[in-house]
Amino acid sequence: MKKHILPAIKLTVLCIILFTVIYPVSIWAIAQLSDNQGRGEIIEHNGKTYYANIGQSFTSDKYFNSRPSAVDYNAAGSAGSNKGPSNDEYLKQVQARIDTILMKNPGITKSQIPADLVTASGSGLDPNFSVQAAKIQAERIAKIRNIDVVKINNLIAQHTDKPLIGLFGPEKINVLKLNIALDGLK
Repeated sequence: MKKHILPAIKLTVLCIILFTVIYPVSIWAIAQLSDNQGRGEIIEHNGKTYYANIGQSFTSDKYFNSRPSAVDYNAAGSAGSNKGPSNDEYLKQVQARIDTILMKNPGITKSQIPADLVTASGSGLDPNFSVQAAKIQAERIAKIRNIDVVKINNLIAQHTDKPLIGLFGPEKINVLKLNIALDGLK
């Protein structure tokens, strides 16, 4: 037993040094080489500063509405709702979101609504939504802004991020960047 205690203590000290000093310092150093020194992508628009990698709340009819957030877009409290598909309160929230989308976008049906427009992400801060989520809102935005829907659809296509190396993940759109570009359309 005594012959195992000293190696265990050495291994513990080595792991503490490796995982609390060397690893964090190396990740920090790599981040310093990236754009914006690892602070994420910062966008300034109309005198305000936004982080492109944190979800923003857009509820106005003249904008593409964002994905719902279980934490009201509070980055300090990132979390999911922990409510399952059998929870009555959760089902009422989802149904209310569906009803709102159908009311604001009269030309669509319930089956056309993608899940990401009515369910919050695991972090509650997802800055992206699906291409389908943007397309079902295009008619409403074109009508409100008096812009041809073809221009709106072209804007959606321009802001669609393809899967990583064409294989990993779905196509997605950053809602903040899309809405800023939408403000730039005349």
